[in-house]
Amino acid sequence: MSPRRNRRQGRDAAPEGREPAHGLERVESGRDGDWVVRAIPAAGATKAYRCPGCDQEIVAGVPHVVAWLADRPGAEDRRHWHTSCWRARERRAPRVRRSRDAPRH
Repeated sequence: MSPRRNRRQGRDAAPEGREPAHGLERVESGRDGDWVVRAIPAAGATKAYRCPGCDQEIVAGVPHVVAWLADRPGAEDRRHWHTSCWRARERRAPRVRRSRDAPRH
């Protein structure tokens, strides 16, 4: 009898020991509703995004998460977050996005 191998099948297939480039999805419940959350590994992070949690840039190549309300599956409602900012979102108020010329105190 040979040992059992746990391998991904179908479109989620990835080289052994690596996560697929598009990431894995899960549903998380919060005070503001149910969210679909997709983990984006470094290999799948090909563009820069602005994190709504800290208003800082998520540069290409940095693993992060994409989240959207479960009842709004459209791409325009998806937001890219630093993983730590996503985890902390219910513990802190959202950051106010400032223009580049606004003074910072």
